Amino acid sequence: VEFSPMSSDAATLAGEHWRMHRQRGGSRHRVVADFLIGAHADLQAERLATRDRGFYRDYFSGLKVEGP
Repeated sequence: VEFSPMSSDAATLAGEHWRMHRQRGGSRHRVVADFLIGAHADLQAERLATRDRGFYRDYFSGLKVEGP
């Protein structure tokens, strides 16, 4: 495991996906942190381990998502 700070590109991507979520009628139940995690993993990691695979596959289709 290695620490990797969030890049500005990942932060921008998270904001774009958050805006798309809200424009699609998505509620504020989904927090911005979920989009930051997805964007960071999409641009700076090989995969993401999560229980919420459907959400991350929907917004970050190129991301390898692993589940329990």
